[in-house]
Amino acid sequence: MSEEPTHVPLLAPSGGVPPIVDSAQRLREAVAALAAGSGPIAVDTERASGYRYSQRAYLVQLRRAGAGTVLLDPTAVDDLSALAEVLDPAAWVLHAASQDLPCLAELDLRPAALFDTELAGRLAGYERVGLGPLVEQLLGFRLEKGHGAADWSRRPLPADWLTYAALDVELLLPLAEAMAAELDTQGKRGWAEEEFEAVRTAGPPPPRTDPWRRTSGIHRVRKPRQLAAVRELWTVREELARRRDVAPGRVLPDSAVVAAALTDPPDETALVALPVFGGRAQRRQART
Repeated sequence: MSEEPTHVPLLAPSGGVPPIVDSAQRLREAVAALAAGSGPIAVDTERASGYRYSQRAYLVQLRRAGAGTVLLDPTAVDDLSALAEVLDPAAWVLHAASQDLPCLAELDLRPAALFDTELAGRLAGYERVGLGPLVEQLLGFRLEKGHGAADWSRRPLPADWLTYAALDVELLLPLAEAMAAELDTQGKRGWAEEEFEAVRTAGPPPPRTDPWRRTSGIHRVRKPRQLAAVRELWTVREELARRRDVAPGRVLPDSAVVAAALTDPPDETALVALPVFGGRAQRRQART
Protein backbone atom coordinates (compact mmCIF):
# COMPACT_ATOMS: atom_id res chain seq x y z
CA MET A 1 0.00 0.00 0.00
CA SER A 2 1.60 3.26 -1.14
CA GLU A 3 1.84 6.19 1.23
CA GLU A 4 0.37 9.58 0.43
CA PRO A 5 3.09 12.05 -0.60
CA THR A 6 4.09 14.56 2.06
CA HIS A 7 3.86 18.18 1.01
CA VAL A 8 5.82 20.87 2.80
CA PRO A 9 3.46 23.59 4.12
CA LEU A 10 4.33 27.06 2.88
CA LEU A 11 3.39 29.35 5.74
CA ALA A 12 5.34 32.56 5.10
CA PRO A 13 6.98 34.28 2.12
CA SER A 14 10.70 33.60 1.82
CA GLY A 15 11.57 37.29 2.10
CA GLY A 16 8.85 38.16 4.58
CA VAL A 17 5.72 40.16 3.82
CA PRO A 18 6.71 43.42 2.11
CA PRO A 19 5.11 46.73 3.10
CA ILE A 20 2.11 47.75 1.02
CA VAL A 21 2.89 50.13 -1.82
CA ASP A 22 0.42 52.88 -0.98
CA SER A 23 2.27 56.09 -1.79
CA ALA A 24 4.12 57.69 -4.70
CA GLN A 25 7.47 57.19 -2.94
CA ARG A 26 6.90 53.49 -2.31
CA LEU A 27 5.71 53.10 -5.89
CA ARG A 28 8.97 54.62 -7.18
CA GLU A 29 10.92 52.16 -5.03
CA ALA A 30 8.86 49.22 -6.25
CA VAL A 31 9.21 50.24 -9.89
CA ALA A 32 12.99 50.54 -9.50
CA ALA A 33 13.19 47.09 -7.91
CA LEU A 34 11.08 45.48 -10.63
CA ALA A 35 13.07 47.22 -13.37
CA ALA A 36 16.31 45.89 -11.86
CA GLY A 37 14.93 42.35 -11.81
CA SER A 38 14.92 39.96 -14.73
CA GLY A 39 12.66 37.50 -16.48
CA PRO A 40 8.89 37.18 -16.42
CA ILE A 41 6.75 38.79 -13.71
CA ALA A 42 4.33 36.81 -11.57
CA VAL A 43 1.06 38.72 -11.27
CA ASP A 44 -2.07 38.23 -9.19
CA THR A 45 -4.92 40.42 -7.97
CA GLU A 46 -7.40 40.41 -5.13
CA ARG A 47 -10.91 41.76 -5.64
CA ALA A 48 -14.06 41.98 -3.52
CA SER A 49 -16.49 40.18 -5.80
CA GLY A 50 -18.95 39.09 -3.13
CA TYR A 51 -19.00 42.53 -1.55
CA ARG A 52 -18.65 45.10 -4.35
CA TYR A 53 -20.45 45.62 -7.65
CA SER A 54 -17.27 46.53 -9.50
CA GLN A 55 -14.59 43.98 -10.35
CA ARG A 56 -11.74 46.38 -9.67
CA ALA A 57 -8.48 45.21 -8.13
CA TYR A 58 -8.00 46.18 -4.50
CA LEU A 59 -4.55 44.59 -4.28
CA VAL A 60 -2.03 43.70 -6.98
CA GLN A 61 0.74 41.22 -6.21
CA LEU A 62 3.91 41.17 -8.31
CA ARG A 63 7.06 39.07 -8.08
CA ARG A 64 10.16 38.98 -10.26
CA ALA A 65 13.55 37.32 -10.00
CA GLY A 66 15.97 39.75 -8.38
CA ALA A 67 13.17 42.07 -7.27
CA GLY A 68 11.22 40.12 -4.67
CA THR A 69 7.52 40.60 -4.06
CA VAL A 70 5.51 43.80 -4.40
CA LEU A 71 2.07 44.30 -2.82
CA LEU A 72 0.41 47.29 -4.48
CA ASP A 73 -2.71 49.06 -3.26
CA PRO A 74 -4.04 50.53 -6.54
CA THR A 75 -6.71 52.49 -4.68
CA ALA A 76 -4.04 54.54 -2.90
CA VAL A 77 -1.83 55.47 -5.86
CA ASP A 78 -3.27 57.59 -8.66
CA ASP A 79 -0.61 57.38 -11.38
CA LEU A 80 0.64 53.91 -12.34
CA SER A 81 2.22 54.95 -15.65
CA ALA A 82 5.77 54.33 -14.36
CA LEU A 83 4.75 50.83 -13.29
CA ALA A 84 3.19 50.21 -16.70
CA GLU A 85 6.50 51.09 -18.37
CA VAL A 86 8.09 48.16 -16.55
CA LEU A 87 5.21 45.69 -16.62
CA ASP A 88 3.75 46.12 -20.09
CA PRO A 89 6.83 45.05 -22.11
CA ALA A 90 7.37 42.00 -19.90
CA ALA A 91 5.94 38.50 -20.01
CA TRP A 92 3.54 37.83 -17.16
CA VAL A 93 2.80 34.61 -15.31
CA LEU A 94 -0.74 34.35 -13.96
CA HIS A 95 -3.02 31.61 -12.69
CA ALA A 96 -6.44 31.76 -14.39
CA ALA A 97 -5.42 34.88 -16.29
CA SER A 98 -8.88 35.63 -17.66
CA GLN A 99 -10.02 36.47 -14.12
CA ASP A 100 -7.26 39.02 -13.52
CA LEU A 101 -6.58 40.64 -16.89
CA PRO A 102 -9.79 42.75 -17.03
CA CYS A 103 -9.19 44.49 -13.70
CA LEU A 104 -5.52 45.00 -14.59
CA ALA A 105 -6.55 46.53 -17.91
CA GLU A 106 -8.69 48.99 -15.92
CA LEU A 107 -5.38 50.12 -14.40
CA ASP A 108 -3.84 50.39 -17.90
CA LEU A 109 -1.61 47.39 -17.21
CA ARG A 110 -1.41 44.91 -20.10
CA PRO A 111 1.18 42.19 -20.76
CA ALA A 112 3.24 41.76 -23.90
CA ALA A 113 3.00 37.99 -23.41
CA LEU A 114 1.64 35.67 -20.75
CA PHE A 115 1.88 32.18 -19.32
CA ASP A 116 -1.27 30.91 -17.60
CA THR A 117 -0.46 28.12 -15.15
CA GLU A 118 -4.10 27.03 -14.80
CA LEU A 119 -4.61 26.78 -18.56
CA ALA A 120 -1.26 25.01 -18.87
CA GLY A 121 -2.43 22.46 -16.31
CA ARG A 122 -5.60 21.80 -18.30
CA LEU A 123 -3.67 21.36 -21.54
CA ALA A 124 -1.20 19.04 -19.82
CA GLY A 125 -4.06 16.83 -18.64
CA TYR A 126 -4.08 17.50 -14.91
CA GLU A 127 -7.44 16.81 -13.27
CA ARG A 128 -6.98 19.36 -10.49
CA VAL A 129 -5.73 22.69 -11.83
CA GLY A 130 -6.22 25.03 -8.89
CA LEU A 131 -3.08 26.82 -7.78
CA GLY A 132 -2.80 24.75 -4.60
CA PRO A 133 -3.10 21.32 -6.24
CA LEU A 134 -0.66 22.20 -9.04
CA VAL A 135 1.90 23.53 -6.56
CA GLU A 136 1.57 20.29 -4.58
CA GLN A 137 1.88 18.04 -7.62
CA LEU A 138 4.75 19.81 -9.35
CA LEU A 139 6.68 21.55 -6.56
CA GLY A 140 5.84 19.55 -3.44
CA PHE A 141 4.62 22.50 -1.35
CA ARG A 142 1.23 22.96 0.26
CA LEU A 143 -0.42 26.37 0.15
CA GLU A 144 -2.81 26.98 3.02
CA LYS A 145 -6.36 27.86 2.02
CA GLY A 146 -6.79 31.53 2.59
CA HIS A 147 -8.79 34.65 2.01
CA GLY A 148 -9.48 34.73 -1.73
CA ALA A 149 -13.21 35.31 -1.19
CA ALA A 150 -12.71 38.00 1.46
CA ASP A 151 -13.62 41.68 1.21
CA TRP A 152 -10.35 43.07 -0.14
CA SER A 153 -11.80 46.57 -0.23
CA ARG A 154 -11.44 46.57 3.56
CA ARG A 155 -8.81 48.88 5.02
CA PRO A 156 -6.48 48.30 6.71
CA LEU A 157 -5.88 44.80 5.35
CA PRO A 158 -5.19 42.25 8.11
CA ALA A 159 -1.65 40.89 8.38
CA ASP A 160 -2.69 37.29 7.66
CA TRP A 161 -4.43 38.42 4.47
CA LEU A 162 -1.21 40.05 3.28
CA THR A 163 0.71 36.85 4.01
CA TYR A 164 -1.82 34.94 1.92
CA ALA A 165 -1.54 37.48 -0.90
CA ALA A 166 2.26 37.34 -0.96
CA LEU A 167 2.24 33.53 -0.97
CA ASP A 168 -0.07 33.53 -4.00
CA VAL A 169 2.83 34.78 -6.16
CA GLU A 170 5.66 33.17 -4.18
CA LEU A 171 5.77 30.03 -6.34
CA LEU A 172 4.14 31.17 -9.58
CA LEU A 173 7.45 31.55 -11.42
CA PRO A 174 8.87 28.10 -10.53
CA LEU A 175 5.44 26.60 -11.19
CA ALA A 176 5.45 28.12 -14.68
CA GLU A 177 8.91 26.66 -15.31
CA ALA A 178 7.74 23.21 -14.22
CA MET A 179 4.58 23.47 -16.31
CA ALA A 180 6.56 24.62 -19.36
CA ALA A 181 8.85 21.60 -19.01
CA GLU A 182 5.81 19.32 -18.79
CA LEU A 183 4.28 20.87 -21.90
CA ASP A 184 7.59 20.44 -23.74
CA THR A 185 7.69 16.77 -22.75
CA GLN A 186 4.18 16.27 -24.09
CA GLY A 187 4.88 18.22 -27.28
CA LYS A 188 2.20 20.77 -26.40
CA ARG A 189 4.24 23.93 -25.87
CA GLY A 190 3.32 25.53 -29.20
CA TRP A 191 -0.36 24.75 -28.69
CA ALA A 192 -0.22 26.23 -25.20
CA GLU A 193 1.40 29.44 -26.44
CA GLU A 194 -1.40 29.86 -28.99
CA GLU A 195 -3.97 29.44 -26.22
CA PHE A 196 -2.15 31.91 -23.96
CA GLU A 197 -2.11 34.48 -26.74
CA ALA A 198 -5.84 33.98 -27.32
CA VAL A 199 -6.47 34.75 -23.65
CA ARG A 200 -4.17 37.77 -23.73
CA THR A 201 -5.85 39.34 -26.75
CA ALA A 202 -9.46 38.40 -25.95
CA GLY A 203 -11.89 41.28 -25.72
CA PRO A 204 -14.60 41.62 -23.10
CA PRO A 205 -17.39 39.04 -23.36
CA PRO A 206 -20.63 40.21 -24.99
CA PRO A 207 -23.35 41.23 -22.52
CA ARG A 208 -25.73 38.45 -21.57
CA THR A 209 -29.23 38.46 -23.04
CA ASP A 210 -31.86 38.88 -20.32
CA PRO A 211 -29.43 38.44 -17.40
CA TRP A 212 -32.33 38.71 -14.95
CA ARG A 213 -33.36 35.22 -16.04
CA ARG A 214 -30.33 33.88 -14.15
CA THR A 215 -31.92 34.87 -10.82
CA SER A 216 -31.64 31.91 -8.44
CA GLY A 217 -35.02 30.28 -7.88
CA ILE A 218 -36.64 31.78 -10.98
CA HIS A 219 -37.77 28.28 -12.01
CA ARG A 220 -40.51 28.69 -9.39
CA VAL A 221 -41.87 31.74 -11.20
CA ARG A 222 -44.35 30.74 -13.91
CA LYS A 223 -46.84 33.51 -14.60
CA PRO A 224 -45.96 36.35 -17.01
CA ARG A 225 -46.93 38.98 -14.43
CA GLN A 226 -44.60 37.39 -11.86
CA LEU A 227 -41.75 37.14 -14.37
CA ALA A 228 -42.23 40.82 -15.19
CA ALA A 229 -41.94 41.55 -11.46
CA VAL A 230 -38.67 39.61 -11.25
CA ARG A 231 -37.33 41.57 -14.21
CA GLU A 232 -38.31 44.92 -12.69
CA LEU A 233 -36.94 44.08 -9.24
CA TRP A 234 -33.72 42.73 -10.74
CA THR A 235 -33.27 45.91 -12.82
CA VAL A 236 -33.85 48.23 -9.87
CA ARG A 237 -31.52 46.17 -7.67
CA GLU A 238 -28.83 46.23 -10.35
CA GLU A 239 -28.96 50.01 -10.62
CA LEU A 240 -28.82 50.46 -6.84
CA ALA A 241 -25.89 48.04 -6.61
CA ARG A 242 -24.01 49.82 -9.38
CA ARG A 243 -24.56 53.25 -7.82
CA ARG A 244 -23.49 52.13 -4.37
CA ASP A 245 -20.75 49.74 -5.57
CA VAL A 246 -22.27 46.93 -3.52
CA ALA A 247 -22.71 43.34 -4.71
CA PRO A 248 -26.33 42.92 -5.90
CA GLY A 249 -26.94 40.03 -3.51
CA ARG A 250 -26.08 42.32 -0.61
CA VAL A 251 -28.61 44.89 -1.77
CA LEU A 252 -31.32 42.23 -2.00
CA PRO A 253 -30.77 38.46 -2.24
CA ASP A 254 -32.28 36.53 -5.12
CA SER A 255 -34.56 34.74 -2.66
CA ALA A 256 -36.15 38.08 -1.73
CA VAL A 257 -36.63 39.04 -5.38
CA VAL A 258 -38.38 35.73 -6.12
CA ALA A 259 -40.48 35.83 -2.93
CA ALA A 260 -41.71 39.34 -3.70
CA ALA A 261 -42.59 38.37 -7.28
CA LEU A 262 -44.50 35.26 -6.19
CA THR A 263 -46.54 36.91 -3.43
CA ASP A 264 -47.13 40.25 -5.17
CA PRO A 265 -47.57 42.20 -1.90
CA PRO A 266 -49.95 45.16 -2.22
CA ASP A 267 -47.78 47.63 -0.33
CA GLU A 268 -44.47 48.18 1.45
CA THR A 269 -45.77 46.94 4.80
CA ALA A 270 -46.84 43.63 3.29
CA LEU A 271 -43.54 43.37 1.43
CA VAL A 272 -41.33 43.71 4.49
CA ALA A 273 -43.60 41.31 6.39
CA LEU A 274 -42.44 38.46 4.14
CA PRO A 275 -40.20 35.99 6.04
CA VAL A 276 -37.33 36.55 3.60
CA PHE A 277 -37.24 40.20 4.70
CA GLY A 278 -36.69 39.21 8.33
CA GLY A 279 -33.29 40.90 8.53
CA ARG A 280 -32.87 44.61 9.20
CA ALA A 281 -30.76 45.09 6.06
CA GLN A 282 -33.37 43.41 3.84
CA ARG A 283 -36.16 45.54 5.30
CA ARG A 284 -34.12 48.68 4.74
CA GLN A 285 -33.41 47.76 1.11
CA ALA A 286 -37.08 46.95 0.47
CA ARG A 287 -37.99 50.48 1.50
CA THR A 288 -35.35 52.05 -0.74
